Amino acid sequence: MIADPATAHYRAIWISDIHLGTRGCKAEFLLDFLRYNESDYLYLVGDIVDVWQLRKSWYWAQSHNDVIQKILRKARKGTKVIYTPGNHDEMLRSFEDLQFGNILVADEIIHVTADGKRLLVLHGDQFDQIVRYARWLALLGDSAYNFMLFANHYFNLARRRLGYPYWSLSAYLKHRVKNATEYIGRFAEAVAEAGRRNQVDGVVCGHIHTAEIRTIGGMLYCNDGDWVESCTALVEHLDGRLEIIHWLDRRALDPLRAKPYRSRPALPTRETAEV
Repeated sequence: MIADPATAHYRAIWISDIHLGTRGCKAEFLLDFLRYNESDYLYLVGDIVDVWQLRKSWYWAQSHNDVIQKILRKARKGTKVIYTPGNHDEMLRSFEDLQFGNILVADEIIHVTADGKRLLVLHGDQFDQIVRYARWLALLGDSAYNFMLFANHYFNLARRRLGYPYWSLSAYLKHRVKNATEYIGRFAEAVAEAGRRNQVDGVVCGHIHTAEIRTIGGMLYCNDGDWVESCTALVEHLDGRLEIIHWLDRRALDPLRAKPYRSRPALPTRETAEV
């Protein structure tokens, strides 16, 4: 019998861009990650629920409900959960500074690591000029992106039947397009500048679905990635060391990776109820 992998405990975990309510959401893989990783602090760095998409068409699988229940259960057991809303769940910004139990809603917050680094935590959409000044274009781009994720889903179904592991076509294309890579660079520089203005040691954000840790002009820039393409998280070890966890790669080394978390059968959606 193959034993389950040991549960890891971190001082802090940052996850963002889960996009619950969309077909591209990798809720099962996130549940698998949450099952084997505990932390003192859990930061939800925006775009957790995709309200933009839910307003256009309703989709809510049981696994999406399970993600929320899993996070609430962690909060009840003592994990301090901090929710910093993004542009896709921006209505929660009206509840800033609301705290219930171990869950706090904050538009931005400073996290102090075990080795004394002060990190500004925020989603990052405020540094996206398209989101701020051309919302119609952002919505158009969001529709195109969701179509790409839809195509990516069936692309990976075919790969699975052929015995190949998950591979993100959308992430591959994004990193091969010159304009996209230039946008990512400009975004990171703008976020780093915000860190300098706030006189912190570094910034943690999400938004652009590109996980990385690097230094920009002396400012530590950390992006925790997403759970629709790369399935990544940023973690702080007990000694203050920061690391990007690529969950799909890590679980690919484990025989149990062939059996990710299985939730209960999905509840009927509006689409299936009307059939």
